[in-house]
Amino acid sequence: MHINTKRVELTALFGMLCATSSTIVVAQQPADPTIIVEGTPIEDFATLAKGPEIKGIISARNGDKIKITSTNGASTIIIVTDATQIKTGGGLFAGNRNKLAPNALLNGLPVTVKTLQSGSGLVASQITFRNNDFKTATMIRNGTAQQFDEQTAATEALRGRMGDIDKYNIKGTTNVYFDTGKHMLSPQAKQELCATANTAEATDNALMLVVGYTDSVGSEEYNQTLSEKRASSVINYLQQACRWKPYRMLTPTGMAESDPLASNDTEEGKAQNRRVSVNILVSKGLDGL
Repeated sequence: MHINTKRVELTALFGMLCATSSTIVVAQQPADPTIIVEGTPIEDFATLAKGPEIKGIISARNGDKIKITSTNGASTIIIVTDATQIKTGGGLFAGNRNKLAPNALLNGLPVTVKTLQSGSGLVASQITFRNNDFKTATMIRNGTAQQFDEQTAATEALRGRMGDIDKYNIKGTTNVYFDTGKHMLSPQAKQELCATANTAEATDNALMLVVGYTDSVGSEEYNQTLSEKRASSVINYLQQACRWKPYRMLTPTGMAESDPLASNDTEEGKAQNRRVSVNILVSKGLDGL
């Protein structure tokens, strides 16, 4: 783990970020209008070939179709039928699609989907998720649970205090590194990310800012996309595995090959530049409160 406790002014970067949004709040999104329900009957599961296993978050739902977005940003449309089994850590719910659709397959829910290949597209034979994830997704959807109310109040309080603040104290920076052209996290990176989340959790009023970078290999467009994918991988792991609250995350960004830590003229320098920086921040208006 590489920790940089030096306080730095990030005015330029935060000016760009604040122009869009200062925080991310997990919320239920409306059904994706691009998903078209055609009502095509699905064949018997026994006659269908095995499809790929899809892991990701439910990002949209419309009728019998759900959209799963994976950590690399790819989206897959999957059909849910009466025969689809919906399972959680607590066991099997039920096989009735009409009963499950409003109660179990919630937007924002991390799932693993076993699929079959049909002429109409991929069909879910089994969808599984963790009990804790389901409880969190339900809490967010209902918006009435006491814990969610407390988090919402905390979010609004932070927004109010941060509305005109563009300078932060950096309490620490962790850099995790990637192979050339890759955005998958190494086991060491995963350990370091959760350790960073624990440190931030112990810091009053702490927020996180995740910024992805690349070396100089590849085109500007390619590196911009790659840096965003790296930042997305870190964000997803922090929230799903390290349990960092989404409302305490500033808008992530990809900076391509900008702000290199070392020269791109050597392989060693390039290795240092293929990174994601996770910054633990406290607004100067809140620091010490």
